[in-house]
Amino acid sequence: MNLSKVSVGENPDKVNVIIEIPYGSNIKYEVDKDSGLVVVDRVMYSAMFYPANYGFVPNTLADDGDPVDVLVLNPYPLQAGSMIASRLIGVLVMEDESGMDEKLIAVPVSKIDPSFDKIQCLDDLPQSTLNKTKNFFET
Repeated sequence: MNLSKVSVGENPDKVNVIIEIPYGSNIKYEVDKDSGLVVVDRVMYSAMFYPANYGFVPNTLADDGDPVDVLVLNPYPLQAGSMIASRLIGVLVMEDESGMDEKLIAVPVSKIDPSFDKIQCLDDLPQSTLNKTKNFFET
């Protein structure tokens, strides 16, 4: 997979997201920048699992030197290495050992899953979804 040929998306609120880690997984995968292969980074030995499909916007660069992180909220796991057109609804601002670590929050575009059409911003999400997501990354 040549990630340099994958577009960022249509406009500022619609982005393409390459999924690295499926919703519900306890295995952390990463896409190798050189080969484009999805590789196993580590297994999480806890009761926690990824609260959303986790990936990145291709051809972007965050402050940490990696592509911009995105959580795609939906009730089904997406295959690692797949791409989904997504609509941005907010950002989760976190801090880790390297400093600020923002994670964009998105939902599938209407063409893929119209059940998210009424979700326009983070305030439209159930508080439990936000709490679960924040807790995962703070633990």
